[in-house]
Amino acid sequence: MLTALANTLPHFRHTNSGQFFLMAGPCVIEGEDMALRIAERIKHMTDKLQIPFIFKGSYRKANRSRADSFTGIGDETALRILQKVGREIGVPTVTDIHESTEAALAAEYVDVLQIPAFLCRQTDLLIAAAQTGKVVNIKKGQFLSGEAMKFAVDKVRQAGNPNVMLTERGNSFGYSELVVDFRNLPAMRRFEVPVVMDVTHSLQQPNQASGVTGGQPALIETIAKAAIAVGADGLFIETHPTPATALSDGANMLPLDQLEALLVKLTRVRDAVR
Repeated sequence: MLTALANTLPHFRHTNSGQFFLMAGPCVIEGEDMALRIAERIKHMTDKLQIPFIFKGSYRKANRSRADSFTGIGDETALRILQKVGREIGVPTVTDIHESTEAALAAEYVDVLQIPAFLCRQTDLLIAAAQTGKVVNIKKGQFLSGEAMKFAVDKVRQAGNPNVMLTERGNSFGYSELVVDFRNLPAMRRFEVPVVMDVTHSLQQPNQASGVTGGQPALIETIAKAAIAVGADGLFIETHPTPATALSDGANMLPLDQLEALLVKLTRVRDAVR
């Protein structure tokens, strides 16, 4: 499955290492210097460990709890930063799109278009993403089983694009908790697509009374290890130099200086179960 990604994505290195791949970066693009510094540090870690790496950053956050929450620095400004990261650091890039009209624009700047979990059933959005020819990463809705994601995959493939992957990010449990049903990973792998575990978003505590999403970052290592043991092809981890000052989702992000030690442990888990 990684071979197919490697044939589609520029700069997707180490696909023969036998390791999982990593989609990592800040929740949202806050500025050029920050994005470049984070990408460079993660690339250094992943090169050393022979982990294929895709830099992640949202150019705009459309799904916010409150109207006054930070949404971005401007669409084309953030997209140009993502493009610069890809060119200067030499890694593929991924960003979210929210409406079908955004697909063609974002595709000019990034290598992977990501469909947010709440939008995974939006047919026009999936088809628009597919028609760009880019890799399409669909996050599984918090309200769906892994088996139900077959129809989202079919929509992309039937639009003529075989380059699709699926991401698990937990299921709603009550009003403000998520739980991870690890049965979803092998269920989605049956569709013959790469399957990713969104480690940090699956630890969110959404719908808080304050209007600010909470999180449980202490469990990042636990969820990541379990996902690798179950057979995830990739991991999605949001990281920031100082999560407490991050402009979005700081409550469930991993501090950047803790990422390499975690990756070392995860490569050992991967070696053990391979």
